[in-house]
Amino acid sequence: MILTAVLCLGYVGRADAQVSPNEILNPTLSALEKDNFPQLKSINQAIARARFPFPFYLSRFVGLDPAQQAEADSRGLEFVRFKDRTVLKATGNYNAAYDSKQFTRNERASRTFRDVLLPILQIVVQMISPEVNCDSVGFEVAYHVREKEKSYDYEGQEILVVVFDRNDAFQMAQANNDTERQEILNRSMVYLNGDAYGLSLVDRDPMVVDTLARSKTAKADAGSTAGASTSAARLLHSSPNLQLSSNNATGPGDLTTAKQDLYQVKPAATDQDADRLQAQEKSQLDAFSQEGQRKFQFVNYAPPAFIVVSKQMALQMTLRNTQKFDPEKASIYKRAAQTFDLFLAPKMKDMFEKAPDDPAVDLYVFSVVNSLTSVGKERSEAVDFVMPKHLAQQFANSEITNQQLIDKSQVLVNGVRIALNLQLVE
Repeated sequence: MILTAVLCLGYVGRADAQVSPNEILNPTLSALEKDNFPQLKSINQAIARARFPFPFYLSRFVGLDPAQQAEADSRGLEFVRFKDRTVLKATGNYNAAYDSKQFTRNERASRTFRDVLLPILQIVVQMISPEVNCDSVGFEVAYHVREKEKSYDYEGQEILVVVFDRNDAFQMAQANNDTERQEILNRSMVYLNGDAYGLSLVDRDPMVVDTLARSKTAKADAGSTAGASTSAARLLHSSPNLQLSSNNATGPGDLTTAKQDLYQVKPAATDQDADRLQAQEKSQLDAFSQEGQRKFQFVNYAPPAFIVVSKQMALQMTLRNTQKFDPEKASIYKRAAQTFDLFLAPKMKDMFEKAPDDPAVDLYVFSVVNSLTSVGKERSEAVDFVMPKHLAQQFANSEITNQQLIDKSQVLVNGVRIALNLQLVE
């Protein structure tokens, strides 16, 4: 159990609202508990009242079965010793069950950080003094992961541990965007299932862990220029798709800003939302479908429709490419590049003028059917371009380049995601 391996406690509690100072053998920790006892009780009660996407219970132990959590020892706020530090620690069990096929390991941890750790941190810093006599503020949260295969359906657990320097904890609670949050995470201690982990809030996959930099900056002034620039360099090096904002960024087509701040986006879209929007926009969708069949090579068997992709609302359009490819002469990368540059891109501006422009839509999904011809055979492949709506519109208005749009999009060939450099494959 990571509770033992990472945040060792060493004392037993009762099923009260908060651990009593008399129970704590370490005199320093006992004094801290006594000095902050009213605040800890208030934090515990505020967390119990807080609303999370799925039930969350403070607990002395992680990994409890959901049926046990409501009645378990809920005194999950304690001062503990960890790596020669005094840490104010919050421990609990989160009853989200992530589908391993839908969310990567990093996405599961990132979503738990946003949905659980960050709201709790904001409660803690509102009720505890910035001068509290501890070195760090830490969290240990368990959540569920579902594995589905043909022969079995298995539900396991992952445990996320994050330990902030005390000053960083207060800065994290006040951070306004993911660039600031990521910079603080880069110099904090993060563990997933007991292993040091490079949690990324801005990418699908984790970053390379720079343990030396983390240990050096743990006690440094988090607001120093040197510390900030070092963190920025590590972030850019390990996450090449992320670029920090520039003081010179002025135009709407400037892509030097960080990826979209997911913590501040609208609530997750559902299939019911898609159905409701489909009915609301039916007349415009029908007109768009007819126009698309005449001008844009829309297929008649799959008219434009609203769908949910990664919990975001998307408008999907299915087109048939007029160009045919010989699979022996063009790789999937070249076919995908030419599909975008020669077939899809020239149509986008005109399509957007006819498409429903509902503010609920976050993404455009272009599903292009390519015909493949070889000796005596003809078959097809599907190339899907999943694009952020605002960037697709910027590209259509010649505000960004084709590669800038592709870099921020997903490209899939027959359902398999590929990396695509448009110039290299030509």
